[in-house]
Amino acid sequence: MADVILLKHAQSGIVKKGYVGFSWTTLFFGLFPALFRADFATFIGGFVIWIILAVFSYGILAIIASVVWAFIYNSYYTKKLLERGYEFADSPDRIAYARQRLGVG
Repeated sequence: MADVILLKHAQSGIVKKGYVGFSWTTLFFGLFPALFRADFATFIGGFVIWIILAVFSYGILAIIASVVWAFIYNSYYTKKLLERGYEFADSPDRIAYARQRLGVG
């Protein structure tokens, strides 16, 4: 189960949820969590890659890629939010935990 960490954009004040850990929703629903989080570039890019892998391997590589992506996506999404100017806005212990899991300073 993924752990939720709150992130707040420094300039606009928008608060979003970041996630750390395995993404069960990505495992079961593929790229749709990216779409629901308004991560459109990841959704479209992942969909194209998934189709290419499926065509060339009768779906086997697409299934493997989906499992691997479930391990990666939450951290990828949260790091992308941090790069866009979001900052941690949670309790100090949760921030320390998220920093350690994400490998950010």
